[in-house]
Amino acid sequence: MRWEGQTATHVDADALPGLEERSSVLEQWPTPDFDGAAFLEITAKSALNRVPGDGFMGGSWTINPYRGCQHACRYCFARNTHTYLDLDAGADFDSRIVVKANLVEVLERELAGPRRTVDAVQLGTNTDPYQRAEGRYQLMPGVLRALARHGASISILTKGTLLRRDLPLLSAIARDVPVSVAMSIAIFDDELQQQVEPGTPTTRSRLATVRAVREAGLDCAVFAMPVLPGLTDTPEHLERAFAQIAEAGATSAITSALHLRPGAREWYLGWLREAHPHLMPLYGRVYGRGAYAKREYREWLREQTRPLLRQHRLAPVRTTAGTGLAAPPPRAKQLASTSEPLRAVTDSAATLF
Repeated sequence: MRWEGQTATHVDADALPGLEERSSVLEQWPTPDFDGAAFLEITAKSALNRVPGDGFMGGSWTINPYRGCQHACRYCFARNTHTYLDLDAGADFDSRIVVKANLVEVLERELAGPRRTVDAVQLGTNTDPYQRAEGRYQLMPGVLRALARHGASISILTKGTLLRRDLPLLSAIARDVPVSVAMSIAIFDDELQQQVEPGTPTTRSRLATVRAVREAGLDCAVFAMPVLPGLTDTPEHLERAFAQIAEAGATSAITSALHLRPGAREWYLGWLREAHPHLMPLYGRVYGRGAYAKREYREWLREQTRPLLRQHRLAPVRTTAGTGLAAPPPRAKQLASTSEPLRAVTDSAATLF
């Protein structure tokens, strides 16, 4: 989506029939009953995104129904993308949500077209497809059905417990195409979680969603990340995290150190300076002016998690090459839930987020 194509006077020759001379902006904010959130519905030109390059996520197909995210995670790496729309990476990212209202129709058109190599699609790699807006717009069921009809494998990463609504559909789809589900749970301290991720469901409700995914007969990974230096990297927090992940029945898990990319860096460090000023020198040592934790910290974090992996009988997670995301099960794999779920975790602090 290009923001210049969303003006009221824009004429789109490539639009769906009947929308060529219609404003791409369908509805302006504010939106009632959503606690200060405002939605901007647009008619998008494309649904599928091909990530360039050969690094993290390079070469993969992604779908992002929304831009901006009501989960309001202070560390979200996607914050800077809102500045491409002349919106800010802070409060606007949390509350000014761009909705691709025609996403399902565009996706069906693209899948029926010449892009025959769309065999695997990742959802939740930028902003969360199961944020609160999905409860109103209900785009995901149509997206999932379209991908399943095309035969593409589906990988979902979310913090949203609204995922439970679609579990019957995902279970049915998994009989025909590989489905991978991952729940993101970074903080296992209720007070801290509400400070850092004020718009997200509670940790308890996300763990309950992991159980619901397993009861639906699907594997479920937990992304216990990002690890926040000085806040969630203590032995007590890490022990609590791995213990609760295992107890919830997750089939795999993965951890990683916090990334501080532009947009997220300013928003997160601004909060940290007010809430935990004593940690600012630590962040200066761990990150300097860069986006990634220094190698010494990543190695230290790895050493903290290794004993926990042994203690909880956890093994490395299987990820998709080129994306770092939980890999869908092989097509021939039986997807029914087992009585003793495989539990797995890795502490690859160098590759994700």
